[in-house]
Amino acid sequence: MSKEKTQARRDHLARMRAEQKRKERRVAFLMWGVGGVVIALLIGAVGFYLVKEQAPVSLAAVTTAKYPAAEHVQTKISYKENPPLGGPHHPAWQNCGIYDQPINNENAVHSLEHGAVWITYQPDLPKDQVDRLKELASADYMLLSPYPGLPAKIVVSSWNNQLKLDNADDPRLPRFISKYKNGPDTPELGASCDGAVSTTTAEAPIPAAPSTSPSQSPAATETPSAGSSPTP
Repeated sequence: MSKEKTQARRDHLARMRAEQKRKERRVAFLMWGVGGVVIALLIGAVGFYLVKEQAPVSLAAVTTAKYPAAEHVQTKISYKENPPLGGPHHPAWQNCGIYDQPINNENAVHSLEHGAVWITYQPDLPKDQVDRLKELASADYMLLSPYPGLPAKIVVSSWNNQLKLDNADDPRLPRFISKYKNGPDTPELGASCDGAVSTTTAEAPIPAAPSTSPSQSPAATETPSAGSSPTP
């Protein structure tokens, strides 16, 4: 009888151990399964975040041109782009800085030739947006001015490069500045962005080209206007 009880206890302990191992295997399986799902979700979330973060700062929307440099004209120019991002320009460049009134295209384009980035905005842009642009334009080789008739709320330009934006907080704006200010497309890298003119369009408009008769030829004018610095 004692042997039967002993064997019964052994069998009972064996069943208990087997059941415990089955429970441990089930728990381990569940833990690995849940862990795998969590890891998959984390990987998916990180991937989604990276895609979401990188997409807005892509500069794929930048439009480009291939204007040659060093073409100086002292009269008003009809540019293809609005605002211009290169091409013929006035011999005097616009001093870099922040302007509350429109400036002459012809002077600003010369600043682009020297490596400046020109931020233009619609005159009715909200004040908080303009203040943000002023923060960005407070560095060297930066121009900021309102621009009537702008095709977007904000347009940022460098020589032969331009990007249209709807918001001053768009992360592409500082990235554009970082890439294109004194960038590889700058025709006169290292040239000054000071020491020329600081007047607005209202104060010193660029004159229109005089009309000429077929028998007359326009005089070539390549020297800076009075009060402006010579081109480097």
